[in-house]
Amino acid sequence: MDITQLHVDKALSNEVVDKRLDILRRIGDTGSISEAARQAGVSYKGAWQAIDTLTNLAGTALLHRNVGGSGGGGATLTAAGVALLEAAEQLNAAKRAALQKLNQGIGPQAGERQRYGALSLRTSMRNQFPCSIGKLQKSGSAVRVELRLPGKTSLFSRVTQESVELLNLQAGDEVFALCKATAVSVSTSEHAHGNAVHGVVTRASRGRATGEIGLLLDCGLQMVGFAQAGFELKVRQRAVANFEETAVVIALP
Repeated sequence: MDITQLHVDKALSNEVVDKRLDILRRIGDTGSISEAARQAGVSYKGAWQAIDTLTNLAGTALLHRNVGGSGGGGATLTAAGVALLEAAEQLNAAKRAALQKLNQGIGPQAGERQRYGALSLRTSMRNQFPCSIGKLQKSGSAVRVELRLPGKTSLFSRVTQESVELLNLQAGDEVFALCKATAVSVSTSEHAHGNAVHGVVTRASRGRATGEIGLLLDCGLQMVGFAQAGFELKVRQRAVANFEETAVVIALP
């Protein structure tokens, strides 16, 4: 693919510091994927995941790679890879200037920045909650991440260790929890497993098999889910939104 077809806007995330770009930059500096992974503090598998994701988003190869060998193989950046890093630096310079204005009190205050950051999220997931990370617990091959909502309410998400590394997730970080409405089952009781948050029904529409339910959660946030046919939920009735931990996606502001 020609370098002019590089999709810079898709490959660059909203973060001033993107771990994926950091890995790509270190590969360019060291010529080694394994060394770049070591310097970035991620696993070799995580480094490859970062490069594969960037390559898919950019729409063209970012590396000339030679897989194998005791050192994990060598690699050099393609012209597109170099161009992507240059574009990232220009974008970061503009963001640093904007952040400097914010730090000087020009524009939204710290408590408002996360909410404004959510406006840039474009996704089909209708449930989007600002939250902060609580505990991170290793659970088999996954990591169980506690996501704290207002009012001492918590959700949990299960993600891979590579995702924790690439997003640089740490306790106290402000993030967003995303969940598709179709993954949320609304009823009058909690399920045995997964997340369960309580609230009051604000709207209910009936369908042949399921009915869409709007909830005002006890923490003050709005949530949308579906009730199975036969559940006669009514407005102002107490209800529970149940959804699996694997259905919760973590996004950075």
